[in-house]
Amino acid sequence: MENKFSYKTLGGKGSAEFRDRGSSFIAYAAPIADVQEVKLQVQLLKKEHPKAAHHCFAYRLGNDGNLFRANDDGEPSGSAGKPILGQIDSAGLSNILIVVVRYFGGTLLGVPGLINAYRSVAADALAGIPVIEKWIEEQHTITFDYPSMNEVLHLLKQCQATIYKQELQLFCEVSAGIPVKNIAQYLPLLSEIRGVNITKQEEK
Repeated sequence: MENKFSYKTLGGKGSAEFRDRGSSFIAYAAPIADVQEVKLQVQLLKKEHPKAAHHCFAYRLGNDGNLFRANDDGEPSGSAGKPILGQIDSAGLSNILIVVVRYFGGTLLGVPGLINAYRSVAADALAGIPVIEKWIEEQHTITFDYPSMNEVLHLLKQCQATIYKQELQLFCEVSAGIPVKNIAQYLPLLSEIRGVNITKQEEK
């Protein structure tokens, strides 16, 4: 089986609007890190659009995209969340949320009309945002004594690690995401440094 070392996500936020027979559909697309961010974004948009009839959304999360959800928010089953998710999947993206806010215009669109509207506005929102590629990382906590700091930080920089948190006092602790493609080469090198202790963080 081919090793997967990276995934595609959005390089920023974007929005788009679609109108059909008086109804207005406004899509908001953004990169996200976890389910908590989904809840926060949906709540914010509900506050921003309190008079909208529906706030439908879809997201896909995880390095392998195995965590996902499609929400119709009162629209006929499968007419909103699924077409939105379909656009995320068509673009091959992960760690992304699209919320579509609908203002009802007085005319029923029927399920085919709704599917077209939600699919179209989601596609338009994605079309305006650059796609970026990110390395799949393994999270590790590295503890070490201050004299080893330069050596540890140098190796982390070399292996393209992302530093999420660091405390560099007499006793140092760094929380880092090390690209999976570099784990086999750099983890042993880090472990060889005197006084270094490495703990793999559990995925949330």
